[in-house]
Amino acid sequence: MPQNLILDDKDFQLINILKENSRLSSKEISKKLLMPLTTIHNRIKKLEKSGAIRNYTLNLNDRIINTISAYILVSVDYNILKLRNTTQHELVKTIKLNPLVEHTAMVTGAHDVIIKIRVKTIQELDDFVTIYLRNQHGIEKTQTMVVLNEV
Repeated sequence: MPQNLILDDKDFQLINILKENSRLSSKEISKKLLMPLTTIHNRIKKLEKSGAIRNYTLNLNDRIINTISAYILVSVDYNILKLRNTTQHELVKTIKLNPLVEHTAMVTGAHDVIIKIRVKTIQELDDFVTIYLRNQHGIEKTQTMVVLNEV
């Protein structure tokens, strides 16, 4: 179990800069935050080693690369999971292995899981939901929302 990390204001400023552009060099970040280069480097390494920074990723533009993004809300049937001697965590781990899946999150509220996928066509989205996802044991129902525009 990861330990809680105590972060100060400079750590949060560093995180905000990396969220905006994770390709900035430590030198560029050092200038923005008015902190020594070695301090920036050490803080980034601390955040990575602790697991606070899991990875660095892309923010793709669907319109330019001709893809479709969708969020899928999933309701889980816990009785089926129990019968199959598995858990919601295992179900989500399995779903996350699908190459179309960009992100998964277990959430509170009317649904249990949110999945973000990126596909090339509506047919590919349909196949993912109706053939792949709805055939996963433990999924009770889904609700799909296609992204029209990201602001």
